[in-house]
Amino acid sequence: MTAVAQKTVLTGCLAPIDKGGLEQLIANGKANPKVIKTLKCKTVAEGKFRHANYIRNLAPYIVDEPPGLLGDDTAPNPSEASLAALGSCLAVGLHANAVHRGWIVNKLELELEGDLNITAVWGTGDVSEKPVGFTDVRVKVDMECEGISKAEIDALVTHVKKWSPVANTFTRPVNLEVGI
Repeated sequence: MTAVAQKTVLTGCLAPIDKGGLEQLIANGKANPKVIKTLKCKTVAEGKFRHANYIRNLAPYIVDEPPGLLGDDTAPNPSEASLAALGSCLAVGLHANAVHRGWIVNKLELELEGDLNITAVWGTGDVSEKPVGFTDVRVKVDMECEGISKAEIDALVTHVKKWSPVANTFTRPVNLEVGI
């Protein structure tokens, strides 16, 4: 067995995860359960409704609007990006929990869709009383793990939904300050 193989867990069709690193993250979280990490993003308008979002030292993450919302259709719109963030957060949680349990993941796909009323047009259109933002979001998880029953995977999905930071952002009030 190579040194790399000893440090990782094979996960079927997915790239391996450093199991030792995962176990260290778990231990760190248990040792200091009240630690808060502040994440940052700088959003810069580029023109029309296209925005470059600068996160850490990564290439800009572009967000745009489709032509029906007067954008150039060069990237996901903000609501689609929020669905992508939710799907990715749930997928990370599913993958990490599967590895932690010693499961081999052969397939992990999530399909997300969300319903929202856009007639307010960012507060410039119909501003009559109605919910703003997603009213319903549906996530369909397609996960296959070697030798793991559907019931066990269902229980894992429930567990991950409970502990996903982005899922919790969707399902509970968050303090939001917007100002100059």
